[in-house]
Amino acid sequence: MLKMRKLSDSYDLKVFTDSGDYFGDIEECILAGNKISGWRIKATKTSFLSRVIGSARGVIVPHQLVKSIGDVVIISRNAVPSGDVGDMKED
Repeated sequence: MLKMRKLSDSYDLKVFTDSGDYFGDIEECILAGNKISGWRIKATKTSFLSRVIGSARGVIVPHQLVKSIGDVVIISRNAVPSGDVGDMKED
């Protein structure tokens, strides 16, 4: 059965990769029309993401890489940035 929930309920959910690494926290949902196109995930001090991206505050993960949303969010390991990341650099 499909459960409906408000987008605002997903803010600050913990995000994990499908391999079990803590990735960060949901900061914002990106909408295109009336569909979700991506999720802005902020790097926290203890997250795997903060070690990978260095000084950037977070990344945008396309919705296609989200595997599950419930009490936590599970994303594909392919969402882990590699190399130079330009999204959401600190001001």
